[in-house]
Amino acid sequence: MRTLPTSKADLEHKRTIFFEIGLIIALGAILFSFEVKSFKSSEIDLNLLMMAQEQEELGEVTIQKPPELPPPKTDQQTTLIEIVENEMEVEDELEINVEADQETRIETYVPFNPVDMQDEEEEAEEPVFVVVESMPEFPGGERERLKYLSENLEYPVIAREAGIEGIVYVTFVVEKNGEITNVEILRGIGGGCDEEALRVVENMPKWIPGKQRNIPVRVQFNMPIRFILL
Repeated sequence: MRTLPTSKADLEHKRTIFFEIGLIIALGAILFSFEVKSFKSSEIDLNLLMMAQEQEELGEVTIQKPPELPPPKTDQQTTLIEIVENEMEVEDELEINVEADQETRIETYVPFNPVDMQDEEEEAEEPVFVVVESMPEFPGGERERLKYLSENLEYPVIAREAGIEGIVYVTFVVEKNGEITNVEILRGIGGGCDEEALRVVENMPKWIPGKQRNIPVRVQFNMPIRFILL
């Protein structure tokens, strides 16, 4: 063990003093800790916090007022309707005879039908011509008409097996718009050839209408269709 050079440096006899000083300091620290006020932790309500945030995000709610309508115009013209009493007197008197005997004749009542009159007026106003200044024509001329018949006409099986040949005469009306109406057989040969001729004529495209004095009119047209076995 190292020896101290002087007696002043020997602190062994002061140990008790240092111990007491340490106790005093420890007690003071304990007393100071009791005197310090402790603050209770406040509980935070999460619901209230979220409601406050939502109110801040919504902001102010504004109500739009409807636009004010302009005042009605006073300078508009108004129409006044004046009711006038009819003071005219009817001088004629109606005489009704309700007496009837066996010799009295009663006329048959025919109801008025404006549709029938209109049809009769149309037929009377639009006659069908037979010969006009410009006769109706198939689109493209006579060559195209013969080409159409050769491509669309089918020889009936019955007529082919029976060896029926001949000419079927068909009549029809070319309307003012070129449509084909009132297709009929003037003279047929049978064996299904008549029906085939009607079918081909009814399916023809619109013709160039006939004209009288440069005005389209309805024209009756006759057309022969020849059936020949090859």
